[in-house]
Formats: sequence, C-alpha cells, structure tokens
Amino acid sequence: MQLKNLLYMARAMFDYTKTILERVSFDANLFCKELQKAIERLLPYEIDELRIWIGNLTLQKPELNECLIYLEK
Repeated sequence: MQLKNLLYMARAMFDYTKTILERVSFDANLFCKELQKAIERLLPYEIDELRIWIGNLTLQKPELNECLIYLEK
C-alpha cells in the first residue's frame, strides 16, 4: 500500500474518533470509554493531537474533565 493511502487512512481514523467523541460528549462515562478505545487504536502523534482537541472541548464541557486522566503520559 502506498504511503499516501496509509496517511489518509490514519487521518480518517483520527477524524472518525473525534466525531464519535463529539457524539458521546453528553455522557462523561460513555466519553471516557470511547476515549480509552481511541487511545488503543491511534498513533502516538494522533493521541497528542487528540489531547489538544479534548483540552479545548473540556473548556466547553467541564464535566468531561474526569476523562483527562486517560490522556496523562
């Protein structure tokens, strides 16, 4: 498989993960479960990007702060 296709697939997974997390952000427990799954399947640099994205999301939804523990290094 070409590198371009692999990068596209990785980016698609990252975008899909953000979509799922947005959709379940109404429930902190569900959000935490989906975040754990995401961490298992994303690449390290994607987890770093996700950490930033979730940091911004928790500014709007502080009830999700309890899930940040899964993003600690």
